[in-house]
Amino acid sequence: MSWIYLILAIIFETLGTTFLKMSNGFSVLLPSIGVIFGYILCFLFLSYALKTIDMSVAYAIWGAFGILLISAIGMIFFHESISFLKVASILLIILGTVGLRMAN
Repeated sequence: MSWIYLILAIIFETLGTTFLKMSNGFSVLLPSIGVIFGYILCFLFLSYALKTIDMSVAYAIWGAFGILLISAIGMIFFHESISFLKVASILLIILGTVGLRMAN
């Protein structure tokens, strides 16, 4: 169940960050509310995941997949630039996270 909580934490962190972009500095009401609820649920589920998953592994996975998803959302929906260096850097983050999980 802890891995499901971690996946939910990643999803809500991604939603919260996407709403943060859409809130335009907390000047748009509905996305601003989405930020608050997204992060509350994110940290709630992350805290549940940390009951049985090592902190270093859970946080690395949470961060790496959050970066992956937010980067994809930024490039697809917010028309952020895509470059070889960006993609390679994201892949290195993912590889480092996999290595950390395998070392555990």
